[in-house]
Amino acid sequence: MNTTPASLPGGTWTLGDMTVARFGYGAMQLAGPGVMGPPADHDGALAVLREAAALGINHIDTAGAYGPRVTNRLIREALHPRPGTLRIVTKVGAVRDEQGGWPPARRPDDLRRAVHENLEDLGLDVLDVVNLRLGDAQGPRPESLAEPFETLVELQRQGLVRHLGVSNVLPEQVAEAQSIAPIVCVQNMYNLAHRQDDELIDDLAAEGVAYVPFFPLGGFTPLQSTALSAVASRLEASPMAVALSWLLRRSPNILLIPGTSSVAHLRENVAGAGLPLSERDLAELDGIGR
Repeated sequence: MNTTPASLPGGTWTLGDMTVARFGYGAMQLAGPGVMGPPADHDGALAVLREAAALGINHIDTAGAYGPRVTNRLIREALHPRPGTLRIVTKVGAVRDEQGGWPPARRPDDLRRAVHENLEDLGLDVLDVVNLRLGDAQGPRPESLAEPFETLVELQRQGLVRHLGVSNVLPEQVAEAQSIAPIVCVQNMYNLAHRQDDELIDDLAAEGVAYVPFFPLGGFTPLQSTALSAVASRLEASPMAVALSWLLRRSPNILLIPGTSSVAHLRENVAGAGLPLSERDLAELDGIGR
């Protein structure tokens, strides 16, 4: 089945000067266990990416740290030459160590190297969107982003990066980035049970800036909620379908990037995000995480 971005659940959003489906795909799970090394099923990983494109998904989220350098190379192998409407969003600011950690790498030389490695592995001349990742694996940390963000702005001026965003950030860091250069997206942890960015989402929506929740289904610890389970049971749907559908209805600037390494699960996520929710459903779900 070949569909278009507009026919996917949630329709489309203008990301800078690019139109993308609000339902996208996160490539992190295509790497090996612990997001390290190659996938156990190489052909299966390629099939997921090709199915995403066939479904009309034209927003793929990735990072050079996934693998490291594994998911970017899979994307190139599966989708090169890149369809004209496909937009690839990547992240810089962290690398992987031998223990599977995510140490920061935000010095100017680190960021320049990361951008060039992304270009090489994806087979591109320019990156559509580069997010600067701050904080650490435990979440955002109060710190200035001026030096690393200004490095990315310079790479943007050189024509290597089309648009900029920030990830794993506090609201004041969003404001700091915007005082330096325009951003098109903010990527933070957010889902039904983790609502700390409610005010930020609304502010960004008013500014026309996208908000991209990572771990929309809870990440490595799936969402657990009595209210979520009750709504899902009443609708005869899975809790994950309800959670995705709620996110699309939470705000028009939310772009989804649920990840999976399974074609069947990818299709289930797309179908689930289109689940109709009533005002009663939304009222019950809105009380979770508050």
